[in-house]
Amino acid sequence: MLAGMAAVTAWMTACASLPDPAGRAPSQAFANTADTRLGRALAAGQAQHPGASVFYPLPSGPDAFVARLALARGAERSLDLQYYIFDGDLTGKSLLAAVVAAADRGVRVRLLLDDLHLSGQDRALAAIDAHPNIEVRLFNPFASRNARWLEFATDFRRLDRRMHNKSMTADNQLTVVGGRNIGDGYFSADPATDFSDLDVLAGGPVVREVSAVFDDYWNGPASYPAASLLPAPADAQAEVDALRQYLVEQAVQAQGGDYAKELLASGMAQALEDGKLPAYWGRGTVIADMAAKVTLPPQDNASHAIPKLARLLDSAQRDLALVSPYFVPDHKSIEWLAGLARRGVRVRILTNSFAVTDVSAVHAGYAPSRRALLAAGIDLYELKPSAYAEMAREGHRSLISKSRASLHAKSYMVDGHLLFVGSLNLDPRSARLNTEMGVVLDSEALCTLLGTGLDDKLLDIAYKVMLEPGSAGEEPRLVWVTRENGLLRTYDSEPDMSALQHVGQSLLRLLPLQDEL
Repeated sequence: MLAGMAAVTAWMTACASLPDPAGRAPSQAFANTADTRLGRALAAGQAQHPGASVFYPLPSGPDAFVARLALARGAERSLDLQYYIFDGDLTGKSLLAAVVAAADRGVRVRLLLDDLHLSGQDRALAAIDAHPNIEVRLFNPFASRNARWLEFATDFRRLDRRMHNKSMTADNQLTVVGGRNIGDGYFSADPATDFSDLDVLAGGPVVREVSAVFDDYWNGPASYPAASLLPAPADAQAEVDALRQYLVEQAVQAQGGDYAKELLASGMAQALEDGKLPAYWGRGTVIADMAAKVTLPPQDNASHAIPKLARLLDSAQRDLALVSPYFVPDHKSIEWLAGLARRGVRVRILTNSFAVTDVSAVHAGYAPSRRALLAAGIDLYELKPSAYAEMAREGHRSLISKSRASLHAKSYMVDGHLLFVGSLNLDPRSARLNTEMGVVLDSEALCTLLGTGLDDKLLDIAYKVMLEPGSAGEEPRLVWVTRENGLLRTYDSEPDMSALQHVGQSLLRLLPLQDEL
């Protein structure tokens, strides 16, 4: 029986192959867009800050979603969207409605999606792609649309390499870059799940760098036109009309909901209405993997972003603050961080505790590094489940936004003036397997804004992991220190982890998963 199943699997996957890439037509971001509405809006500020870019932080989910809607509604010539996940939920359908409306106005839309999470969406993707002003491309796609996991099992090495990038750019003038995918959990619209994250809205020269990264991926060897993979709609116009009608109905239905009211009350919506969007000017640049990364061996780092990020972080002279939800350092990384501490740099790391992580295997990969990090003098914090309640009580909305679940922001601050915001985690998967990107900005004012009060509140929103001296002859033991109701409390064992979960974590550490985390 097993032999029969293997034969069926081989037959189904062998019958599907990726299309010839020779037929895809290259395209690039529009270069001359200064005469657009967005271009004119930026002109005065850029004249006052030559060579600099402008940034506006988006730490809250509603602000981040309003910014994306504003880009879609303000675009006149082009919209470029690049995402790892684009869910068909409330926020996904609302943003897609705005994108289709832009295409109806004549805006050219290029939608580049990683194919991993698109199972069952082929008809919708084909309908979107059928719009005359929208082209959809799928990154590193499954050739077999109906036997995806069978293909994953037989072509694992290729399909394990994913595009984790997140960006949305309008008219090559304004862009949103950061850690958020498109989905309710990333924009505080899901009552059950909320990923605390950070994006930035940016304008100026850095946008052209973001567009260059998009063009590299759009025209790269792993991006395939959806039309070459999906069955063509029998009646393209009818499919587009049906899609448009469905999105309009969904948008109308959503307008009376609680989330719509939250969007209208958001700081971003109010700033746009008042015409007083706070601006932080500074030099900006992009750090990104090349699109060809997924076609090269994982150990070939010529196309990798991590070496560039490492040089940025290694420039720290006084202070290095790392926020990474998926933090899995190897021996070399631990030694590098220890070296920074030895030369007098204060190194602080905030990651997820076991209680809030959404990937237990990642915590299993991270936990063994704690002792070495602490012994090197590194400050280690783990976000706790009550973080949102603590932050809301104080009215503080810095790197931690409305959260009922898990940290998702990837941000790294150097000496209080350099800030990286993007999709890149400090783990083996981001370093070697997935593609990643982010922006680096030089703004002491913005770093101060995001960091204000966070140091004082860390013990309220997180556990500080520490080494406590053991009894005579015993090695130091791990303890978790936090502040509850104004009083310090020390946990002698990992908080919110049952005995059975301890066993599960131990078993996960026995599996050869390190390179996949």
